Amino acid sequence: MQPAMSASLAVGNLGLSSYALEVNQALLKEDDDLLRQTFLSVFKEHHPQLANKVDVIFALAQAWCLSESDSDFELLEKRLEALTPDESILVASAFSQLLNLHNVTEESITARVEKAARLGEVEASTRSTNKSLQRLVNKLQVRPEDIYAALCRQTVDLVFTAHPTQATRQSMLKKYGAIRHAMDRLHNSRLSNYEQVETLDEIRSHIQGAWRTDEIRRRKPSPQDESRQGLTYFHETIYSGLPVFLRRIDTALKNIGQPALPLDAKLFSFGAWMGGDRDGNPFVTPETTRDVVIGARLSAVTLMTEQVEKLMYELSMWRASPELKARALAVEARHAAGADGEFLETKKNTYDVVFMSINEPYRLVLSDVRARLHRTKDVLHHCLEHPALNVAEALEADPEAYNDETELLATLRLCYDSLLSTGDVHVASAHLLDVLRQARTFGLFLCKLDIRQESVKHTEALDAITTYLGLGSYKEWDEARRMEFLVQELNGKRPLLPPDLPMSAEVEDVVGTFRMLSQLPSDSMGAYIISMSHTASDVLAVVLLQKECGVKRMLRVVPLFETLDDLNHAETAMRQLFSTPWYAAHIQGKQEVMIGYSDSGKDAGRLAAAWGLYEVQETLTKVADDFGVSLTLFHGRGGTVGRGGGPAHLAVLSQPPGTIRGTIRVTVQGEVVEQQFGEKESAFHTLDLYTSAVLEATLAPTQQPPQLWRDTMAEMARASCEAYRKVVREDARFVDFFQQLTPVNELGRMNIGSRPAKRRSHGSIDTLRAIPWIFAWTQIRFHLPVWLGVGEALSSMIQAGKLELLQDMFTNWMFFRVTLDMLEMVFAKADPRVVKMYSKALVDPSLEPLGDELLAKFEDTERALLTVVKHSRLLSSSSTAFLQQKLQLRAPYVAPLNILQVSCLKTLRAIEGGTSVESLVPSDFQPSEKALALMTRGDTKHPFVAGIEDAMIITMKGIAAGMQNTG
Repeated sequence: MQPAMSASLAVGNLGLSSYALEVNQALLKEDDDLLRQTFLSVFKEHHPQLANKVDVIFALAQAWCLSESDSDFELLEKRLEALTPDESILVASAFSQLLNLHNVTEESITARVEKAARLGEVEASTRSTNKSLQRLVNKLQVRPEDIYAALCRQTVDLVFTAHPTQATRQSMLKKYGAIRHAMDRLHNSRLSNYEQVETLDEIRSHIQGAWRTDEIRRRKPSPQDESRQGLTYFHETIYSGLPVFLRRIDTALKNIGQPALPLDAKLFSFGAWMGGDRDGNPFVTPETTRDVVIGARLSAVTLMTEQVEKLMYELSMWRASPELKARALAVEARHAAGADGEFLETKKNTYDVVFMSINEPYRLVLSDVRARLHRTKDVLHHCLEHPALNVAEALEADPEAYNDETELLATLRLCYDSLLSTGDVHVASAHLLDVLRQARTFGLFLCKLDIRQESVKHTEALDAITTYLGLGSYKEWDEARRMEFLVQELNGKRPLLPPDLPMSAEVEDVVGTFRMLSQLPSDSMGAYIISMSHTASDVLAVVLLQKECGVKRMLRVVPLFETLDDLNHAETAMRQLFSTPWYAAHIQGKQEVMIGYSDSGKDAGRLAAAWGLYEVQETLTKVADDFGVSLTLFHGRGGTVGRGGGPAHLAVLSQPPGTIRGTIRVTVQGEVVEQQFGEKESAFHTLDLYTSAVLEATLAPTQQPPQLWRDTMAEMARASCEAYRKVVREDARFVDFFQQLTPVNELGRMNIGSRPAKRRSHGSIDTLRAIPWIFAWTQIRFHLPVWLGVGEALSSMIQAGKLELLQDMFTNWMFFRVTLDMLEMVFAKADPRVVKMYSKALVDPSLEPLGDELLAKFEDTERALLTVVKHSRLLSSSSTAFLQQKLQLRAPYVAPLNILQVSCLKTLRAIEGGTSVESLVPSDFQPSEKALALMTRGDTKHPFVAGIEDAMIITMKGIAAGMQNTG
């Protein structure tokens, strides 16, 4: 039997002593009060008459959240419905700002707790890498040499995606980040009275700046915009933070008697989907992909140039190895031979030329590196200005430019080895070591771009080719015929793709993408992800298209299995692939497979999807072992629980034992990017969690669950899936109910992402993306995709007399414990009263019985859950007290936004239904010039309609902020 999981791993627990918990609860309340009062004073300066209304609304919201009284709710609703459109905008924005400021307080407190844990002042909520090393050595008796070897082989690949779940504008995020830094100084520094006043003034300034900034995106971001936003995290936290983290790993290794990580170790790598994810996104074109690759390379070159210039000032030593002196002499000889133009170019690019001579060989060598980096940047800018240029060829053709990091690394290593040879070990192990590690991790590409496309698009492209050549219709062939054709063509030498092939727009885009890949530097490219993968031929089709379009160093092809049926058929597809001699030789013993949490959950419900994902990982690992293939699993997790989200450490450790073997890829999506990498302390903590969890999962996996637990889980998954689909797929009322109850059809107005909400314009739930599916239910605080079906599954076991079995599973099985802990947290965030309000105001009376049925299921599921976890009420355990406080503090901010959202939706839908605007406009609606400017902001709509629409969008953003940071 597996030992019981420590309570310190429970969701929401900070691992604090009762005293420390009380202190942090008090600080959270104190900080929340400070930022709220500061904001309200700013609000009052600009809107003195409305400020009193906001005070009253907040007080009424607090009263309702505490009393749950219908009369309190009616008072609150009446106050909010009496607002004019311009007042609705300001009030919605006020509560949205308050929620974002509350998030700042939580992030600040969390960062302080994490820092205190590293200082040993409190117990850490999760294991740091240092503690993991100590546990592995002292408790589990793992040899330090084996730990060192495992860490040297370990790589965690974090992939930033453009999935549109970050509702807050980048401009606002930066201001909130500045407030968070100021709050940290207020708490963590010994400030004089003057400095305290100055810090409080700074906080007030940033709050005012955020308030006076338009929080609505007035246009959809382009994929290039999304890429640029993603790259800011590298500039601000990741690039500089990673080498600091690696130094601390060196120290942790030293504590167990092991040397520092070798220079070629790569604990982390980074990828991106922004500008490469074309699955259902018509705005991601071949030209888009080219732009974002060049943009990422420009960022990488800029960051590396800054580091090299710092090294030039630091490495002023005259002693050097013969090899380095020879390199310095060669650089000096080039200058002396009359290459003045080159030297002047260096001066022009830097403005701060250090006088260099052979007596300072390091500076001389590094000046050449800097000049080449500047030249590389010039070539990249030239490629941006001339879209027809082949980027890879342009870099290769210029002998002064770097086309990859190989020569750069060699020169830095030359400097490093030279310092070691002259006895300057401490100098070598200082900043130069950091730059070497940055060059190793980020190269001159910064993050590798994945390409993603739906499998059917490749099928259509091949069908166009085979039909044109008179070979028949590829689409109509069975799997055996397709595989035979693909292998034959891959083995063949003749070109398959005719130059005069007539192509539809979609086929042209597919072929154009592959042709563009042949023109981009190969080190910038990551994997080619095939969404909606079903068969082995889906993979070989992409390999063949790469070959035919001239991709010399082919991207590794990664099938993405998403729906429950696809997960069940993944084994067949991969066995067939590994059994194909050509493919087995092609992959050279390495394969990556992606599993999708979002679409599997949308397809089958969270519980059934979780078990399906658990089983498929075991199955795929066994298949890979059978063929001697090293498998890396790519986890396509979202931020919310409904899309596989949860604490990173628990997410890794709750995977099936034996499926993580030193490598893992994970998506970092939407708001999670900001949460994990928006601040240096958070970024460090994220890297620490992943390193620790993957190391433990590799060297000390949990025990296999007993067969009885597996059988029980499988039975519950079947029951859950059946109950979920009975509602979502089989109930004819459901689609209309969903569209009326939630703002799913209005989400597109938020402009939070570049891609459409649906893969195709027609269809319903099946074609709707998982993100708007989850986002819509989150807005009304019902979270249906997470819990629907779970109640029937748990209740069937309880009624069968298996309650003690479930409780044993909950206590002793990490996977089951994390699943139910996440579910309990989601129930704590939900509010049936809010759902009833939406239903009463927005849903056709004929559909109300379905709403009543779902609310009854919600209550039944909550009761069953509490019975299994042995809690009297939600979040009643001591380990979740801090999380409970977070939710309680948020509730009075979120409630007014829900009420305003319902009112706005009701009005806008009436207009869309044919009701004239004039009949809805109050007779006393005579907005001032200032109010008109607020409502229209250049919009040509009727001011009343424009104002209501803006208010609705702001409520969506505010509610999204209210649901963040708590799982």
